Amino acid sequence: MRFAIGDTDFLLDGEPHRILSGAIHYFRVHPDLWADRIRKAKLMGLNTIETYVAWNAHAPSPASFSLEDGLDLGRFLDLVAEEGMHAIVRPGPYICAEWTNGGLPYWLFADGTVGVRRDEPGFLDAVQGYLEHLAPVLVPRQIDNGGPIVLVQVENEYGAYGSDPVYLRKLEAMHRAIGLTVPFTSVDQPMGTMLEDGSLPSLHKTGSFGSRSAARLARLREAQPTGPLMCSEFWDGWFDSWGEHHHTTPAAASASDLDDLLAAGGSVNIYMFHGGTNFGFTNGANDKGVYRPIATSYDYDAPLDEAGRPTEKFHAFRSVIERYAPVPPLPASMQPGGSGHLSSSGLEARVVPETDVAVRLDRVASLRSLLPALTDWSTHDTPPTFDALGAASGFVLYRTEVDLPSGGVLTVGDEVRDRAVVSVDGTVVGVLEREHHDRAIALPAVTGTLELLVEDQGRVDYGPRIGEPKGLIGGVSVDGVQLARWSASPIDLDPVPAAALDVLAAIEPTDGDVLAGPVFAAGSFDLDSADDRYLRLDGFRKGVAWVNGFCLGRYWSRGPQRTLAVPGPVLRAGRNEVVVLELHAAAARTVHLLAEPDLGHTEA
Repeated sequence: MRFAIGDTDFLLDGEPHRILSGAIHYFRVHPDLWADRIRKAKLMGLNTIETYVAWNAHAPSPASFSLEDGLDLGRFLDLVAEEGMHAIVRPGPYICAEWTNGGLPYWLFADGTVGVRRDEPGFLDAVQGYLEHLAPVLVPRQIDNGGPIVLVQVENEYGAYGSDPVYLRKLEAMHRAIGLTVPFTSVDQPMGTMLEDGSLPSLHKTGSFGSRSAARLARLREAQPTGPLMCSEFWDGWFDSWGEHHHTTPAAASASDLDDLLAAGGSVNIYMFHGGTNFGFTNGANDKGVYRPIATSYDYDAPLDEAGRPTEKFHAFRSVIERYAPVPPLPASMQPGGSGHLSSSGLEARVVPETDVAVRLDRVASLRSLLPALTDWSTHDTPPTFDALGAASGFVLYRTEVDLPSGGVLTVGDEVRDRAVVSVDGTVVGVLEREHHDRAIALPAVTGTLELLVEDQGRVDYGPRIGEPKGLIGGVSVDGVQLARWSASPIDLDPVPAAALDVLAAIEPTDGDVLAGPVFAAGSFDLDSADDRYLRLDGFRKGVAWVNGFCLGRYWSRGPQRTLAVPGPVLRAGRNEVVVLELHAAAARTVHLLAEPDLGHTEA
């Protein structure tokens, strides 16, 4: 088969074809649930699945590139093909996606010499290697080779970042050189000169917007005089940041804008069809003067929610789509107001368990006591960045000895990136928050050990601060005198090292309720069957949670998110284990595995 861009339409084997696509990021969904999410997209009436490719997820270091398990992009695309659908692939190299560092590996910028999203040899050499790793996955799965891929996007909303046609031409040539033959696209917001700045005449321009469809398409037609109109990011919701309200878009309003788009003859990629979850430490952050880390949930108020359930928006969009294209019949379990239980056709992701499960975290160990199993110390004259230590994310512990008989004021020179728990001789004395622009804290009298446990809360994914280092930037002083002779160690917690888990497992259960952090707490529970669950941590303040070794991600009492998704494939019938790292304090030692999601949202 052949796929091409005609004068007015996309052409599938020479015939006009409308793309009805939905975004599913394979790296935000447990791989055992990919097929379910793809099939539900087809049931809404879609004929195409779109995904970004997260370079930094595949390449945690310069010497490694993984295409296994949850990163098996080839298997994901094969499942799309098995459902009889097409695929749009957006390998970037920059993707934004509210994903840490916009998908760019932190190690690219560790020495400060490599350019970011521009015509710079070090950056382009690394991109070349990345694309060569992807070639065996993408090239044979193009539609002209019998596969599902019909379009590939080059870069991502580049007009909002820069205007460098030389860079874009080189990037386009590199994509072609690995054997990609399908049409190439670009995407930008139909505002100002973004569409022109972010593309080339050889790239088919598409738009990104979520409202005022007619006006946005008119601006797109102005920039793209011929060829099919396409909104390749139709924003049907929005992402959440910690400490802000849960973002929603009325289903009727979104459906009306989608109707306007399709009535104008446009093609669409719904962003998101199913958002999924920022498992582990993968969430990004925004910084437009104030740093805002993005929540663990990427529910996005999408047609298919974080738990894989059809929402009101699913049915509203399906009703619009069936005016323009045939849609398959829905199974009874997916009808509006349906039970959501597993249907005989196997289309639903889970059976809803009958009861919630309370889990007492009765084995407790301070972070300090587990440090021998978690740390690999190195010494430095000044606090090194995460990047210099080879830490992509998570935590770094900085330690030095001080002699302050009268105390003093500790000051970080430039910026804390992103949050530091400050302790003296094992006692927490305060927190420095990047969001609050904190740089200074008063220390009590101490002759002993000063420690700063620094958390990377998500690398900036959009704008000029992409690629910045993490840590204590600009050194640390007390009363104006620089502190030297630092020890530093990354604390890699995805997954928690086996040695630390062994220590936790050997601890005798204890009574009591209050937890004083930083502290690890663990507990076991039994299940009759492995179905999707949702972890609620009432009374806990801030930290990270794992189930059976799988890192669910971060929790934070500030909201808006209240529960962490636990995919059914992570669980097992019989004995299961929860581990929590609480950074501050918890008023209880009991957490709950909910049968139904409380998707977590505190409304504004």
